[in-house]
Amino acid sequence: MAQRPTDTLSLLKDISNGISDQISYQCRDEEGTQPPLQTLNRRSGSCRDLANVLVEATRMLGLGARIVSGYLFDPENELTGSAGAGSTHAWVEIYLPGAGWITFDPTNRSLGAKNLIPVAVVRDLDQAVPVAGSFAGMSDALIGMSVEVRVSFR
Repeated sequence: MAQRPTDTLSLLKDISNGISDQISYQCRDEEGTQPPLQTLNRRSGSCRDLANVLVEATRMLGLGARIVSGYLFDPENELTGSAGAGSTHAWVEIYLPGAGWITFDPTNRSLGAKNLIPVAVVRDLDQAVPVAGSFAGMSDALIGMSVEVRVSFR
C-alpha cells in the first residue's frame, strides 16, 4: 500500500520536537559541546547540545544546517534555558530550497521564533563559543559577573 510522503518541513519539525521530547534540558556552564551520541546516551544536554544533535541529524539527510549562537529574549522567564531577559542560547537554521534558512529551536520546540537574537552563525559551535577564556590574577579580584541584554522594538 502506498503511503503519502511527508513534506520536508513537517519531517524537520518532527525531528526537532522528537529531540526536545527525548532529551531533557540541562544547564551546563562548562565550555564546549557534547558529541551527539553522548547527548543521546545521556538523554540530557544544554541548548547547544540539543542544537548539535539536530544539526547532525539534518546533515545526515543531506540538508544544509548551521548553528546559531546568540540570546534568548524572554522577559517573563517562561522558556526553557531562560535566566532573565537575555540568556545566551543556541539554536539551528536549516536550509530548504525555495524557502531559505528556517529557524528551529529544539530546546523550546519552536520554529522561527521572534525571541531569538543571533550573534554568530557557524558550521560548528566550537567556532562561536559565547563565553570562553581564562583569568590570571588574585582569587578575590573578581567577585562576580553579570550580563544585561536590552531589546527595543521600533
